[in-house]
Amino acid sequence: MDWLKEVRWDAQGLVPVIAQEHGSNDVLMFAWMDREALRLTAETGRAVYYSRSRGRLWHKGEESGHVQTVHEIRLDCDNDVVLLNVTQQGHEPGIACHTGRHSCFFQILRDGAWQAVEPVLKDPASIYQK
Repeated sequence: MDWLKEVRWDAQGLVPVIAQEHGSNDVLMFAWMDREALRLTAETGRAVYYSRSRGRLWHKGEESGHVQTVHEIRLDCDNDVVLLNVTQQGHEPGIACHTGRHSCFFQILRDGAWQAVEPVLKDPASIYQK
């Protein structure tokens, strides 16, 4: 897997990843990948990330069912950021955020305060099992 050697991994062996929606080009989320996550994503066509809080691989949608089908994997000019072009599955419109919203980037700075500008599409309590 020579292509994995071209990625500039950080000191923890991770690379930042942006998931962008196929078609609309909405930025859905930001996450991290290690070598195994990127390899699995390329092999399976499904987004696999590295969860720093869990300390393990995280197959997007493993709990929620909101998987990401990957259409394209891109690497930036410095080889240190990955861009995934994805279709968000599991709910229409797709839910990428654990808050039940379409995108994790649902807050906007207005008048010195962060305001939510995207609706909750599905109650997170009904998505995730405790």
